[in-house]
Amino acid sequence: MAQPAILLMGPTGAGKTDAALALVERLPLEIVSVDSAMVYRGLDIGTAKPDAALRARIPHHLIDICEPTARYSAGEFLRDAEAAMAQIRSRGRVPLLVGGTMLYFRALQAGLATLPSASPELRAGFDARARLEGWPALHAELAQVDPLAAARIQPRDGQRIQRALEVYALTGTPLSTLQQQDLRGAVGAEYLKLVLGPPERGLLEPALERRLEAMLAAGLLAEVEGLFRRGDLDAELPAMRSVGYRQLWEYVAGRCDLATARAAALQATRQLAKRQYTWLRGEPGARWLGAAEGQSDALLAVIQPWLEANTGLS
Repeated sequence: MAQPAILLMGPTGAGKTDAALALVERLPLEIVSVDSAMVYRGLDIGTAKPDAALRARIPHHLIDICEPTARYSAGEFLRDAEAAMAQIRSRGRVPLLVGGTMLYFRALQAGLATLPSASPELRAGFDARARLEGWPALHAELAQVDPLAAARIQPRDGQRIQRALEVYALTGTPLSTLQQQDLRGAVGAEYLKLVLGPPERGLLEPALERRLEAMLAAGLLAEVEGLFRRGDLDAELPAMRSVGYRQLWEYVAGRCDLATARAAALQATRQLAKRQYTWLRGEPGARWLGAAEGQSDALLAVIQPWLEANTGLS
């Protein structure tokens, strides 16, 4: 049975970080980041990462835990998150898991399927085909054998297309089927599942554009240029495939102009929000709170009685 924890989920740009900070200052909670980009050191502005001064005052777990040269997996997240939650509970507090990486939330609740190890031979074959046919052609092939995975993967996302085709070739089972296996049984009542964000994705889009502009004004391009100059990173690393970084990397590498990169970053942000909404609408037992409501005492009013009932804390 799951131990008490609060899952504060939501699309990018919905105000989850600010809401979490307000809660931690009033309740016996500690924040665990559920964000696949915030784990990487050096990816600060484009991930809206809380700065060092704020994190010194209010601890955040699972931020800046690996270099951007690493390939941090959902399995590693699950291991690290469970360790962080155990530490938080040992201090008599409750974990507040905050973020928008839906696969990580799925792993927390249902575990992870055991997937086959990578096959260098298969991957070399897919890479060779992609050079001749292009990744969209392999994406179309994936849509025939695993339409659910194909719907979540962009036609030019070679890394994820390759992995999904590889898993199907090795197991004969679609990756999406394996990922949907519930390895832990029904989710325990100790999880309070909240979704922060407007009910319709279109209501969020103006905020997404303002958010991107604010990041650019804060120095996102200079941050990407600094990462590019390191010399040990490339565009295929998971860190550099993060939304915003991938598109500006193309500009820094001289493969497009800045206006094109900016437009691509905004489009990628919208696509990310769309995928998040798809996951969130299928999240059983989750309570939705509008962004404005989530910033108010309404969020506190939901959490405080749950804490008292499930932990005796308030």
